[in-house]
Amino acid sequence: MAISEDDDRPKTRLAHEIGQDLSVLSIEELEERIALLNGEVARLEAMRDRKRASRSAADQFFKS
Repeated sequence: MAISEDDDRPKTRLAHEIGQDLSVLSIEELEERIALLNGEVARLEAMRDRKRASRSAADQFFKS
């Protein structure tokens, strides 16, 4: 039994391209995309909040 080359490759993560045609996606695929994008929004907001806190701490340090 031969092992295909695809068996050793890491699974491709779901990706979403902004502006892509959504009419070709199933309801399940749309739900997956929504979850993916909600996770990315949460990640972006968390980084923004960390950067704001860091900037605020630096501003306070240099005002003293």
